[in-house]
Amino acid sequence: MEKTTKILIILPCFNEEQSIGNILGQLKTINVKDCELIALPVNDASTDNTLAEIKKQSTTYLDLPKNLGIGGAVQSGLKYAQENNFDIAVQMDGDGQHPPLELVKIITPILNNETDVCIGSRFIDKEGFQSSFLRRVGITFLSGLIKLRCGQTVLDCTSGYRAFNKKAIEACVKYYPKKYPEPESALYLIKKGIRVKEIPVIMDARDGGTSSISGFRSIYYMLKVSLAILRT
Repeated sequence: MEKTTKILIILPCFNEEQSIGNILGQLKTINVKDCELIALPVNDASTDNTLAEIKKQSTTYLDLPKNLGIGGAVQSGLKYAQENNFDIAVQMDGDGQHPPLELVKIITPILNNETDVCIGSRFIDKEGFQSSFLRRVGITFLSGLIKLRCGQTVLDCTSGYRAFNKKAIEACVKYYPKKYPEPESALYLIKKGIRVKEIPVIMDARDGGTSSISGFRSIYYMLKVSLAILRT
């Protein structure tokens, strides 16, 4: 009898009442052979009805008592995965940008032991939502900094659609950046000897809510993440 692979799908949510219920509903329809998929919404102290929408669809969730930011919410989910002996953890946005149907693409390289971390990339096949021109310029700049530091290219270094095996989960439980963590965590994992691979996925525009990186915050984001990459 083959062992069932336990997969935790971590959905960090801050004011995602418009989208999280639909995402959780879609995840219930996803079946992967010999795998058990469990969704874990992480309510990051939302001020809207996100928690109520989560409770309509799921009895398994984390409700953080204070806002920790995307990094803290994801790391909380990764700690849950480690403590409950999950084989794979998947990070998926709660705003609808990451179609659940693309989930199989993310986890397959890990199931096949091809990598420790698999990042879903918009920029390999360049299909689906590609983000704005200015954001793509910023992502290209951060990708260049990462390559400068570790020699590996990560095209979509800001992608929050990624999967981790047990080795990568353990590394992220020990350390995970708190704000805007995706580029810095990719570099951290590579420098720790964790295998990181990108695969092409199709992403959508967010269903609702507001991005935390807009206006002057985008300048702060670039400065903070650039400095974090340089000192990691």
